[in-house]
Amino acid sequence: MSIDLSQFKQTFIEESLEGLDIMESSLLNLDVGEADLDAINTIFRAAHSIKGGSGTFGFNDIASFTHVLETLLDQMRSGERDVTAPAVELLLASVDCLRGMINALQNDGEYDEEQVASIQQQLEVMLSGEEPDAQKNEASASETATGTESNSDSNGWLIKFAPHPGMLQTGNDPVLMFRELQELGELVVDADVSAMPGFDELVAEDAYLKWEIRLTTDATRDQVTEIFSWVDDECDLEISPMDGTVADNQVNADVEGQPGLSEVEVKVDSPETVGTTPPAPTENKAPEKTETSEKKSIPAEKKAAPIKRVKRASATNSEATSIRVGTDKVDALINMVGELVITQSMLSQLGDEFDMSKLEKLRNGLSQLERNTRELQENVMRIRMLPISFSFNRFPRLVHDLTQKLGKKVDLKMSGEQTELDKTVMEKIGDPLVHLVRNALDHGIENPDIRVAAGKNPVGTLNLNAYHKGGNIVIEISDDGAGINKQRVLDKALQNGIITSPDEVSEDAQIFDLILQPGFSTAEAVSDVSGRGVGMDVVKKNIKALGGSIEISSREGLGSTFTIRLPLTLAILDGQLVRVGKEVYIIPLISIVESLQITKQAVNRLAGQAEVYRLRDEYISIIRLYELFGSKPDSTDLEKGLLVVVEGDGQKIGLFVDDLLGQQQVVIKSLESNFKRVEGVSGATILGDGTVALIMDIGGLIKLSNSTQQDFSNSRVNGGAVA
Repeated sequence: MSIDLSQFKQTFIEESLEGLDIMESSLLNLDVGEADLDAINTIFRAAHSIKGGSGTFGFNDIASFTHVLETLLDQMRSGERDVTAPAVELLLASVDCLRGMINALQNDGEYDEEQVASIQQQLEVMLSGEEPDAQKNEASASETATGTESNSDSNGWLIKFAPHPGMLQTGNDPVLMFRELQELGELVVDADVSAMPGFDELVAEDAYLKWEIRLTTDATRDQVTEIFSWVDDECDLEISPMDGTVADNQVNADVEGQPGLSEVEVKVDSPETVGTTPPAPTENKAPEKTETSEKKSIPAEKKAAPIKRVKRASATNSEATSIRVGTDKVDALINMVGELVITQSMLSQLGDEFDMSKLEKLRNGLSQLERNTRELQENVMRIRMLPISFSFNRFPRLVHDLTQKLGKKVDLKMSGEQTELDKTVMEKIGDPLVHLVRNALDHGIENPDIRVAAGKNPVGTLNLNAYHKGGNIVIEISDDGAGINKQRVLDKALQNGIITSPDEVSEDAQIFDLILQPGFSTAEAVSDVSGRGVGMDVVKKNIKALGGSIEISSREGLGSTFTIRLPLTLAILDGQLVRVGKEVYIIPLISIVESLQITKQAVNRLAGQAEVYRLRDEYISIIRLYELFGSKPDSTDLEKGLLVVVEGDGQKIGLFVDDLLGQQQVVIKSLESNFKRVEGVSGATILGDGTVALIMDIGGLIKLSNSTQQDFSNSRVNGGAVA
């Protein structure tokens, strides 16, 4: 009887990716020159499992590559070969190759065969005893992993750039990339508009254009590739060397044959303006066709191979297919289902022969049903909870690679890795965390010589910490670097037009928040890591989309801390029900500071309209929800209602309501997907009586409050009174 092994393919992929994570982590902790047998055995076992599984499923390319890797590891664990820095770097590059091959397998896509062949050849050279010196091997591994190449045999690069439809929605703009490319040399861009739909079918936020770019430059491939690093997973990208004559003739011939392709030249002095450039004349080129054809057939080993980037499965996609659950969680779930069945049986018997004498038993049964349902709900939610170590585990390798690239020394310390949060939240917070870590390494922590001159340890410290607080998960990224220069931030914000006057931002939190604005960067020059003003605004946008917030604190010369607060889950919310007239609204419990009766003496008016309430030593703006949502209140007299003080985006406001009804967990339903986006409302839910209640978005309400009371920020306490 034959067995269909394809049903186990996904399990093999997931276990292989876990094995690669273990290999990478162990390699990063491997001390050069010291044979840590436990670590080497761990790496060997992971490689051996991948080799065995791939052979079983007939993935011969993976099995062949892993066999060479396994042989090298076997020599290390037997003591025949020393653990050297070049060997560790080559093993890390091998892990990257295997990850690419397995991700391609999961997506039914293609992997970079030339990269795999190059790494496998280096492994075989090392096995033959021809150990390359550290400098040569590091350069080789780096070139293979990142695609770094010299440009000695080429006049530049031919770039084929095809954004995925949703790329623009993440805050990335192709114009910014073209602007950086033209800093490297002469740029000619051909836009393919053939995929543009009709006007009626056009979605303004989707990307339809594709580009073929000819960059005449002496820059390396790595410099070109880095410009597209922000959109690595959001585009199809191909970069290949360009011979001036061949590339120009071939591209122009392609333009003539494709009506949807138009050639534009990006002007160096003004990236926003593009001018149509006529195709180069081809009638005099006919005699050269044979020569061109011969040049195109140059053997591959004499020409640099193009880097092809397809949409990767990445950790996000590969994790989304399944989830591993501990047996303790499954056992608890089964027990709760058993309790629920017993309660249902008891209520069923009461219903068959019910009379008023059994009313008390019915109440007890319903109370027990409520308790069992709540516990069942909590146990089901626990199944989706995973330790944040799944996100943290990527950072040791990231820090290792970037510190080598930047010439810095950094000690990464992680704590709270077992803190759990919802799988969906964790998948979406991965990219913002990567941006923040890269920012800390590039902008925060100084070079060793600068740290020594400032009396610091030459080795900087980067801390990642996660913990639960008030129903949220808090993630802190802190460093002991140079901190944030507030005056420099203000100057740059004024220069970029983000603010018009320094008086607009008087508090430290407001100044630091400028860093999160689109296009903001204090970098003096664009580096391979950051400085383009792209990323930090996307971080804030993505965190806010998860219902979270980000705060920045910094002390110049001592370091900075980025604090992210996120809900544990996106599906269920602990809320406070409030009534305004006949309407019921829900305020997230984590946003509520306090509720109080309003006293008339504490209310002040600004310009005869805006109202503020003096709460101890501060003034908070009052929002009358009935005015905002057009409902009819019980009374417009503030003293006859209640004020619910809420906090969001670092500010406090007071919501005027008629009554507080109670607290309960509610299931969040998206208002945007079922209706449309409403400012100040994050979603809706269905209450027990079948009515729909809107869930308040505190950040949105504060934004509405600020837009209608623009003079509020300038009317804080001034000598104990409102100015």
